Amino acid sequence: MSISKSKTLSLLVVSIYYLISFIASYLIVQLLEIQYLWIYIILWHLISTLFIYLFSVIHKNSSIYDPFWSVAPVPIVIFLSIHSPNNLLINLLIIIPIILWSLRLTLNWIYSWNGLLHEDFRYIDLKDTTTFKAFINNLFGIHIIPTVIVNISLFPIQYILLNPVFYFDVLIFASIFTTMSVYLEYVADKQMKIFRSNIQNHGKTMQKGLWKYSRHPNYLGESLFWIGIYLFGVSSGIAPIGILVCPLIMLALFIFISCPLMDNRSLKKRTDYKNYMKKTSQLFLWPPKDIIG
Repeated sequence: MSISKSKTLSLLVVSIYYLISFIASYLIVQLLEIQYLWIYIILWHLISTLFIYLFSVIHKNSSIYDPFWSVAPVPIVIFLSIHSPNNLLINLLIIIPIILWSLRLTLNWIYSWNGLLHEDFRYIDLKDTTTFKAFINNLFGIHIIPTVIVNISLFPIQYILLNPVFYFDVLIFASIFTTMSVYLEYVADKQMKIFRSNIQNHGKTMQKGLWKYSRHPNYLGESLFWIGIYLFGVSSGIAPIGILVCPLIMLALFIFISCPLMDNRSLKKRTDYKNYMKKTSQLFLWPPKDIIG
């Protein structure tokens, strides 16, 4: 059996690629003897991305990068926690919500990805152009830029993992807030999965549960998660107010890029989606317009 045709073998291959990428990039950065930890992490993150990019090119499948979004932050926060002056309990309050977030996204990818023969439609569209533009879109649009956005959004976490907690009540709130954001994503995913499992709903738009109040409640949960990461940074008591831009960049990504991309695709696939768009909030949970009137 071909590796590309087997989902199990494809997942095994991708897992090996990720191990190679993380370990090799870690060893490369070690040679540079960088003192400032976040510069160390940025380079580790980016070099790992380049390894994944090379594997994606080899297989002509950029979906190999998909789980990198959710997998890479875990070794980063564990690495930072090793240098943390806080006790184990405080570090667990920070790390556990991040691991739950990572598991949810990664398992979703595993569930939906059919193997090395399957590539996300968005990547196919981005590469459906001239050779040079396809190269630029693949390297930067699909790989480098998302890594940079995740790195920027994760930046506030260093303030609490590398410094003693100052506002313990804010830390507790951030841990609960971040966990509930992941739960919001989980509920949205579960509702959609149940809806799609009913063959009678084929070609129809999900308009029940959380999806009645938001066209993208899963993206809302994701945006709130990164606000929670910002709140973790605030709990250190030394985070500058300017780091508020970190979760706002992620929010802008969903509002101006991810949501419109999914909306445009749904408009092409479902005849009732146009009416759904008119009455339903894009991201934030809000009563449908026909109820307000």
